[in-house]
Amino acid sequence: MRHRRALGALFTVLALGFAGVAYAAARGAAGAAGRWIIVFAAAALAVWLASMALRALR
Repeated sequence: MRHRRALGALFTVLALGFAGVAYAAARGAAGAAGRWIIVFAAAALAVWLASMALRALR
């Protein structure tokens, strides 16, 4: 059971990191299509890792 909590914490930290990358890329992506790709990819990873964190912490 302790391993699941540790994985949940790890996935939470990673999800927050990817959410931060998505936020920073969105602020800097004035009109550059390449940066919007980074925004969507980082946001998708953040959502995926957050869902894994929620499952691990239940």
